[in-house]
Amino acid sequence: MTKQKKLGANASMEFAAAARHFEALGVDVERAIATALRTPLSLHCWQADDVGGFEVREGAVDGGGILATGSYPGRARNGDELRQDLEEVLRLAPGVHRVNLHASYAETDGRRVERDVLAPEHFRRWIAWAKARNIGLDFNTTFFAHPLANDGMTLSHPDRKIRDFWVRHGIACRRIATAMGRALRSPVTLNHWLPDGRKDSPADRWSPRRRLVESLDRMLAASDGVDPRWCRDAVEGKLFGIGSEDYVVGSNEFYAAYALTRKIRLCLDMGHFHPTETIADKISALLQFHEGLLLHVSRPIRWDSDHVVILNDDLRAVFQELIRGNALARVNLATDYFDASINRIMAYVIGARAVRKALLAALLEPVERLRDLEASGRHGEKLAWMEESRSAPLGAVWDELCRRAGSPPGAEWIAAANEYERAVLAQRR
Repeated sequence: MTKQKKLGANASMEFAAAARHFEALGVDVERAIATALRTPLSLHCWQADDVGGFEVREGAVDGGGILATGSYPGRARNGDELRQDLEEVLRLAPGVHRVNLHASYAETDGRRVERDVLAPEHFRRWIAWAKARNIGLDFNTTFFAHPLANDGMTLSHPDRKIRDFWVRHGIACRRIATAMGRALRSPVTLNHWLPDGRKDSPADRWSPRRRLVESLDRMLAASDGVDPRWCRDAVEGKLFGIGSEDYVVGSNEFYAAYALTRKIRLCLDMGHFHPTETIADKISALLQFHEGLLLHVSRPIRWDSDHVVILNDDLRAVFQELIRGNALARVNLATDYFDASINRIMAYVIGARAVRKALLAALLEPVERLRDLEASGRHGEKLAWMEESRSAPLGAVWDELCRRAGSPPGAEWIAAANEYERAVLAQRR
């Protein structure tokens, strides 16, 4: 027997043993693999180029609290390089994926185009690329890194002309999202996050929030070129950020109420809360009232630092809540982090694989057994089985999932990422 065949046989035996373990607990392993593979995960475009975008700008502008730290070589410098990087990520990360774009990734052929007049034509290459690869796109308004955002206010700005500019930008993005969704026959989630806030204690917390409601309402009222069948709006709150440490206009409480009353989606970003606060418990509370949620999967350390996602307890808890509550179909999943201090392709793949691995782990949990034990008051036994699940043979099932998806199992993808760095990233100067 050749070494390759022997490895394959061993892998099959390991998977068979793992499958028997889970099936003895009442878990349908085949169903878990199939669900984990077909659940869409939207990959953020901004990891590959450090949130730079491709706009033609005049002069330096403030980043609005958005900062990718590090200077590792190989950053994507244009749309073609970014799409090339994403194709490598899609090859190494198993499952169904989408790609999540910011408005600042418009390709304007060297012309300066203001954000309030962006149009679908400026994303035609992205649409053609996604169509050729049969993947969906998602979209984001870009309310930062612009001269009219340098003082930390956009839709809540006291100057009506500045607010009007950003309202027009939001409407333009809704038209672009509609065109993307229609062209790809796949609804686009359009997320709205803005940096509005103050570094130190404001005397008036009320007026900016009133202005933000009025601006958002005007933006969402636009119907010309906007079709809710293809453009699905979401709003994203935040506790604090660089330059808005004391006061954020669009807090989570603000947007939870706004999304509910306007019948749009609320976005929960795992890094947008207090450093010791997690979103897992919020999911079951919010989905009692909201039709659905957008989840931005990130990893905060100290502040909203958007570290690369790993398979930690916070991530596992989020997916446990989704599966235990049968709520997976009610959420859109998207990654959101940017680390310029390491190989950017590895950062992408580590995060994408961690998210899907966390989903698989939750699907392999004996949920029915846990529910029955809790319902019968056997809480100690329930906790014991929860703890036993943490050391269950997840790895063998994960490797089988990767093989079925045509992605490298285990750590095999690392060599491929290193080769891509040598052949592609190292050539960029």
